[in-house]
Amino acid sequence: MRCPHCHNPESRVLDSRTIKEGTVIRRRRECLECGHRFTTYERAEETIPLVVKKDGRREPYSREKILVGIRKAFEKRPVSAQEQEELVDEVERYLLSLGEKEVSSRLIGERVMELIKKVDQVAYVRFASVYRRFRDLSDFIEELRTLMEGSQEGEEEKPPAPSRHPKRRPRPPRVKDLLPRLPLEEGEDPESEE
Repeated sequence: MRCPHCHNPESRVLDSRTIKEGTVIRRRRECLECGHRFTTYERAEETIPLVVKKDGRREPYSREKILVGIRKAFEKRPVSAQEQEELVDEVERYLLSLGEKEVSSRLIGERVMELIKKVDQVAYVRFASVYRRFRDLSDFIEELRTLMEGSQEGEEEKPPAPSRHPKRRPRPPRVKDLLPRLPLEEGEDPESEE
């Protein structure tokens, strides 16, 4: 393995460990020329299906494209990079389980949205707004309404979470609380709308 520091092709393995449920081997290496230590990852090359785009073009699956989209959705959200990587791993397992040679980009996008929705609803709305190409604010509000109705249905099925204040029940978020804040015009009072 070529050293990323001095580009010498000779290195030795210091440590090997399996990670990600045994699907990846992590190796710590040391360059025999300069002594620089670095990490490499080895995974079995599995045949992930070709992606059929909306316009009919076919292109190889790109893990990096999925990861970039997920990272943008989770930007400034309390979800670790490791959890984001695990979402991509889950997408890949799903694609491999299909056993198909080609899959539509739409199918991949819908699967990514499903997985994001289970982890963080704000990230889900971000991803959905780009993926579904919301035309205006009404599309955004409609998606929020659908999301809130779905979460309220889920709340009815499970018992309420214990509260620090047993007599007070937390109120559900209002749509206006979920919408991004727009800059105020000069002289506007932010409290006047309530």
